[in-house]
Amino acid sequence: MVRKDHNDLVYLTVPEKYEAIIKEVKYNMEQGCPTLVGTASIESSELLSQLMKKAKIKHNVLNAKQHDKEADIIAQAGRPGAVTIATNMAGRGTDIKLGGNWEVEVAALDNPTEQQIEQAKADWQQRHQQVIDAGGLHIIGSDRHESRRIDNQLRGRAGRQGDPGSSRFFLSLDDNLMRIFASERVRNMMKALGMGEGEAIEHRMVSNAIEKAQRKVEGHNFDIRKQLLEYDDVANDQRKVVYQQRNELMESDDVSDIVESIRAKVVDDVINQFIQPQSLEEQWDIAGLEAKLRTEFAQEMPIQQLP
Repeated sequence: MVRKDHNDLVYLTVPEKYEAIIKEVKYNMEQGCPTLVGTASIESSELLSQLMKKAKIKHNVLNAKQHDKEADIIAQAGRPGAVTIATNMAGRGTDIKLGGNWEVEVAALDNPTEQQIEQAKADWQQRHQQVIDAGGLHIIGSDRHESRRIDNQLRGRAGRQGDPGSSRFFLSLDDNLMRIFASERVRNMMKALGMGEGEAIEHRMVSNAIEKAQRKVEGHNFDIRKQLLEYDDVANDQRKVVYQQRNELMESDDVSDIVESIRAKVVDDVINQFIQPQSLEEQWDIAGLEAKLRTEFAQEMPIQQLP
C-alpha cells in the first residue's frame, strides 16, 4: 500500500483544530494535491465550508443535502488542488480518480469528436501525473469516530489501486471521543508543558491510546446491542406463540374446536384468578370476578345470586 497514514494531531480546542485544517488545506492546494476532508456530521461539514469560504478556499461539499450532485463532485475531487468536504456516508462506493474523471468530461459534451475525446484523455493524463507527483489524494479527518471501521473507510479513500496517498486526523480535547479518552488531567498536563495556542501533540502513542479508547467504546456499544437482542428474545417468543395460533387457524377447515378450546382456557384463567383451586369459599373474590366479566367480556353475571 502506497498510502502514508500520519499520526494524529491533537489540539486543545476545536477552533485551533479547524484553523490547523484550513492551513493544511491551503498548503495542499499550493502543492497541487487534492484534499478530501471527512466530517462526522452535516453540521461539521457546513461549519468547515463556512471557514473555507472565509479563507477564500474554493471547495465542494458532499453530504446528504447535495446527493443529487454527488457524481459530479466525486468526478472532480481528484483534480490538482481540488478540495472536497464529505460526511461519513457521502460518496462511498465510488473511487476518486487522481486527476479527475475524463469520461465524465466527455459525457458532458454534445456529440464529442474523436479529437475531443483524445484531447480529454491527454489533459487527464497530464493532471493525473501532476497529482501523483504531489503525493496523491490527501485525506483529512476532522473527528475520530466511535467506530474504527468508519475511520479506516475514510482513510481508504486514498491510495486506491496502487495510487499514492496520505491521511491524517485532526483532533481536539473537546471532541466527543477525546472526552472519553482524555480527562481534564490530560488537558492540564498539556498546558503545564507550555503548549501555546495552535500547538499540537503528535505521537504514535497518542494515536494508539485513541484507538484503545475506540475499542472500549465499540465494546460498550456491542454490549448494548447484545442486551437489546436479549430483550427482543422475549418479544420474539411471544410472536412465535401468536403466529403458531394464527397458522393453526389458517390451516384448519373448522375452527370451532380451536375457538372453543381458547375460550375455555380464557374462562378457566379468569375464574382461577378470583377463585383459586383448593381454596375455601370465604377466600373467593366473587365481586372481583363479576367486575372482571363486566369489563373484559361485557357480561353482567350476578354470580353471587346463583344457587
